[in-house]
Amino acid sequence: MSGTTQDAQSTEHAVQETTPTAPQGDHQPSRTPPVGTYAPTDRTVPTRSANRASYDKESVHAILDEGYVCHLGFVRDGAPVVLPTLYARLGERLYVHGSTGSRPLRMTGRPDPGLPVCLTVTHVDALILARSAFHHSINYRSVVVHGIAHQVTDPDEKRLALDVLVDNVVAGRSADSRPANAKELAATAVIRIDLTEVSAKTRTGGVNDEPEDLTLPHWAGVIPLRKGYEAPVADKELTPGTELPDYLSAH
Repeated sequence: MSGTTQDAQSTEHAVQETTPTAPQGDHQPSRTPPVGTYAPTDRTVPTRSANRASYDKESVHAILDEGYVCHLGFVRDGAPVVLPTLYARLGERLYVHGSTGSRPLRMTGRPDPGLPVCLTVTHVDALILARSAFHHSINYRSVVVHGIAHQVTDPDEKRLALDVLVDNVVAGRSADSRPANAKELAATAVIRIDLTEVSAKTRTGGVNDEPEDLTLPHWAGVIPLRKGYEAPVADKELTPGTELPDYLSAH
């Protein structure tokens, strides 16, 4: 599973090979993008399989809205750090959850220009088993966001962001749970990242074996993957008579 030919995209996995976020430099688009798209920049154009990249906002939003966990990358003390955390989208902005004691959250609270970050979201849709090891691959959908993260300090925006984060996990849950109190709000931090420098990348389809390998006696094909929900398990201290809410029954 190595190499650089057509589908040794095999080990590109859901990774978009773009230049890491740098704290300095001009990465803004050179022209106004078409309506409904993000403008490509030197950091959002993949160095491999550029035909798989998309800057369509609806496609980007759909990939983001399907996920719960992102990976947030930044530079700390001269070394790269990548952390998994919860996120949610509201319009053209992402909110990322954290603790006020965590290093990246403290760093985003510093004066402008904030903290340069790179945020990624990936969904794996299928395993691609080829006749040759070299052409094994996966079908995936991924998004990479470059930007400057800022800590949310406005109380109203912070409460809104926390509601959005809860509802992104299970729609309708924020209205069916106790809101955070003052102590909990003080211990919770939220950062925001505007969706400006963004790209999606996907792989679909089946096996791309070499013609001379098609007669080899090895099974080849696609193994679709599925994400689903098991039956909810009630907390042992749940108040008797508390029924499963409709928004969970739907799952």
